[in-house]
Amino acid sequence: MARDIRKQNFGQKAKKGTFKRLFRYVWEDYGFRLIVVLVCVLFSGVANVIASVFLQRIIDECITPGLESGLDSVIGDLTRMIVTMATIYVFGILAAFIQARLMAIITQGTLKKLRVKMFEKMETLPIRYFDTHAHGDIMSTYTNDTDTVRQLIGMSLPQVITSSLSIVATFSMMLYYSLWMTLAVIVFLIVMFLVTTKFGGASAKYMMAQQKSLAKCEGYVEEMMNGLKVVKVFNHEETCKEEFDVLNEQLCHDGTEAHRNGNVLMPILANIGNLMYVLLAVFGVSLIYAGVTNVGFSGMGAITAGIIITFLGCCRQLSQTIGQISMQIPQIAMALAGASRVFDLIDEEPEVDEGYVTLVNAKEDENGNITETEEVTGIWAWKHPHKAEGTLTYTKLTGDIVLDMVDFSYVPEKQVLTDVSLYAKPGQKIAFVGATGAGKTTITNLINRFYDIEDGKIRYDGININKIHKPDLRRSLGIVLQDVNLFTGTVMENIRYGKLDATDEECIAAAKLANADDFITRLPDGYDTMITGNGASLSQGQRQLISIARAAVANPPVMILDEATSSIDTRTEALVQRGMDNLMKGRTVFVIAHRLSTIRNAEAIMVLDHGRIIERGTHNELIDMKGTYYRLYTGAFELE
Repeated sequence: MARDIRKQNFGQKAKKGTFKRLFRYVWEDYGFRLIVVLVCVLFSGVANVIASVFLQRIIDECITPGLESGLDSVIGDLTRMIVTMATIYVFGILAAFIQARLMAIITQGTLKKLRVKMFEKMETLPIRYFDTHAHGDIMSTYTNDTDTVRQLIGMSLPQVITSSLSIVATFSMMLYYSLWMTLAVIVFLIVMFLVTTKFGGASAKYMMAQQKSLAKCEGYVEEMMNGLKVVKVFNHEETCKEEFDVLNEQLCHDGTEAHRNGNVLMPILANIGNLMYVLLAVFGVSLIYAGVTNVGFSGMGAITAGIIITFLGCCRQLSQTIGQISMQIPQIAMALAGASRVFDLIDEEPEVDEGYVTLVNAKEDENGNITETEEVTGIWAWKHPHKAEGTLTYTKLTGDIVLDMVDFSYVPEKQVLTDVSLYAKPGQKIAFVGATGAGKTTITNLINRFYDIEDGKIRYDGININKIHKPDLRRSLGIVLQDVNLFTGTVMENIRYGKLDATDEECIAAAKLANADDFITRLPDGYDTMITGNGASLSQGQRQLISIARAAVANPPVMILDEATSSIDTRTEALVQRGMDNLMKGRTVFVIAHRLSTIRNAEAIMVLDHGRIIERGTHNELIDMKGTYYRLYTGAFELE
């Protein structure tokens, strides 16, 4: 397994159009605010440049003349310029403040929208998606990937926009003051660009790889946490450490390379900027001594000390700004890769549902005619519009289920079910027996339409289940699984999950039916006892009893029991079995069980082997056949 992990591809690239799509998400809800932010960014950048102009004027028009004729002669002009420059800075600070406040709203609002979109899509995805994607990887999309999007919208993009405007304004100001010194700056800018391309590109590449390897690592950690008991039981701690080390090593490698290239970039650019600063100072002084005129587009006759100082200030600001942009490039690349993963989830194909037959409240007259009603009568019917004839019929929900020559496979190269045919009349109990992988649970998954069959038909009350709207189909089915999932909340709330509008009395009645009331009333707070951590404080049997009560409160006409008593001790099983017998009265029931004693009273027992029904009949009939079921029941061989 460790070898397979090493072969995984940890790279992750952002798809084309990711940025454009992300921008569209932001613009849809915050277009006006974005315009205000852009104005604030523009104003803040211009304010800094204008302040630099005033610095040159203060030196050349006030300080230099004041040194020659005395400061008293220029104190008025100096005061006005300082006040003006301070006012510009104040407005720049105010613009930056407004920008920061608005960006916080825009960023968090966009993340909220993305999370809602992801969760809504996740609720529509088929079971197959979750069977083929690590849950930790999906969680990483909600956490790590959305966090990179937050950094992109809230930090990186504003920084890049501000810096870009600053570069344009600063470069224009340089041209305004000195063409020759600006040409010298361009040489250094070319060097900075080459350095940024080399180190920034490498950092961006590994930042994207880091995002992917982080998701893999988190997925593995979550898997190991869920299976920690199994790991310890089989003493696989060292093997798990080795496998984790492979993933962690890849994450470490990607992170190290990303930050190694990113961390050396800023010092290199800073030193290039310092070198540029020194050489430009020398070059500017030489121009002063040479008496160069027409040095820029300002029309000034010659370079002055004020121009040199202002130009060097612009030079310093330019190199720092370029450094800031270069540091954002890897972050932007990583964020776009994260946004791409977010959109991948949002773009996943939802569960296909072309059903148009719905489940409605109904009433039945003395002649057996079924009609729809708004009242809650306890009678349900399938509302079946016939599009070709333009007619509408109602079929009473009874729980009559037929599988006719059903074939199915999870993957094309491996057939799971072959020519499976069976029927379950209303109120019958149908049991499935067979080794692990024989196809027992697969049959129940097909009845729920968690997966769709490849060939054959499944009819529910004479209606092809492909025509039934999936939510209505599943409302008519109750499921008790071997692996119980309880949610954070009270015991009452967990029972009510089977029917959200159920009253407390209905929930208590369901608990009594499942023989769960006795242990619930002995809990510290009874039905108000809080359950956390999937019911870790409860025994497996108690958790299963709550699950059975949850199914009972839904009161469905068809019940599926998938190894429902396999994790319960013998004493608890007797209690549960009595409750199950009450629960199954008048219902069509499909039972999957390893304990053959629990299905002796089934109307039909199906023995499966490699996806085929090899024996069928009642308990006594199968015993008389002295086949596979007989050998299982008498212990000649056991289920695997």
